[in-house]
Amino acid sequence: MTQLTAVEKVLALKSGKTAVRPGDVVYPNPDFIMIHDGVVMGAKRELDQLGINRLATPDKVVMVTDHDVIYGSARAAERGAFNRAAAQAWGVGQFFDVGRGGHGHIFPMECGMLLPGMFYFDNDRHATNAGAIGAFGFRMGTEISRVLATGTNWVMVPKSVKLTIRGRLPPGVHARDVGFRIAALIEAGALTEDLDYRVLEYAGDLDQFSLAARAALCSSPTEMRAYGVFLPPSAAILDHARARAKVPFAPVYADPGAQYEALCEIDVSALEPQVATPGGVHNAVDLSQVAGTRVSHAFIGSCGSGMWDDMAQAGAVLKGRRIAPQVRLFIAPGSEASLKRMASEGLLQTFIEAGAVMLPPGCGPCNDAVIGPVHSGEVSISTAANNNAGRFGARDAQLYLGSPATVAASAIAGAITDARNL
Repeated sequence: MTQLTAVEKVLALKSGKTAVRPGDVVYPNPDFIMIHDGVVMGAKRELDQLGINRLATPDKVVMVTDHDVIYGSARAAERGAFNRAAAQAWGVGQFFDVGRGGHGHIFPMECGMLLPGMFYFDNDRHATNAGAIGAFGFRMGTEISRVLATGTNWVMVPKSVKLTIRGRLPPGVHARDVGFRIAALIEAGALTEDLDYRVLEYAGDLDQFSLAARAALCSSPTEMRAYGVFLPPSAAILDHARARAKVPFAPVYADPGAQYEALCEIDVSALEPQVATPGGVHNAVDLSQVAGTRVSHAFIGSCGSGMWDDMAQAGAVLKGRRIAPQVRLFIAPGSEASLKRMASEGLLQTFIEAGAVMLPPGCGPCNDAVIGPVHSGEVSISTAANNNAGRFGARDAQLYLGSPATVAASAIAGAITDARNL
């Protein structure tokens, strides 16, 4: 009997096959199709030009406003109006406009829309977050229009790399720190040579990681070109899914004899908090190497660090403290549900009293700084997905990345700071 990796099994099941192998071309039947606000206009105009005014499976289409939630320009307002008209014209089954969902790579896992074993198409590469709950999201880019028109698209089955995590995280060290360390090791060639169009499948001591932590573990490999990330769902993850599921689901796990392109291992038991220095997540170093670097801009949110647990980590550091006078700190929760919980449990008040600027649920500044940009020469520390030059506006600004706790501590001190010292 053919032994399959987790993602091979998902693609086989959704394609009506008993088995698939890397390099096979399949046409999976998705559980849903997600399109984000920034590409709706292009997709609609492309299909209109082809004379296609009806979607193949409108009931499966999920349209999300998360990248440009606050209209900071006439162009953004025009796009928002266009998207609302498109949703109506297409008969989109599920339209999560401003104030109705949040970040498309977060709220579906929180509310039970995205469940273990599922497969979906998405225009955005951070669909890799689906691996946090044991599902597989496949990025289509602007070719999402093909999926809208036909209901599916060809997918070449990717190779898989298995990464085993050993040990338990020390107190004060978070999953985002693990992600940065993994990216640095991949860049150095110490784990695997390449993740390009590959799935990174985690194994090992994973029960210690919550859903939010698992989302954090999906973030950095995505920036290292992984096309998918997968964590086998734990008992706690399955409990979360069962409590919210509105449809039946079946978790998927790799077969014991599954074949991987590479087998890697990392011990996290002695890991220190990490900071990714400017230029990419792979430029990660121990925080102690950059401690004391002055900052003036900070942001907590994004698909890698925007869930409730991430907000709570930051809030625990900020409670009873004020951010430094020269720092502006932006907070963008990942979902409307988290925002409501923040309000009801006092976390929102903690952020406000600390002097943070609250943003609506969504991508926040991580979407190329459509809000909360930096000025030339400024230094920022954030939980954004990436810190490539120009991500937050000025190309000569210095952008650092850290965990929510690190960013909160740094905003208080006005310089990169280890939260454990507070």
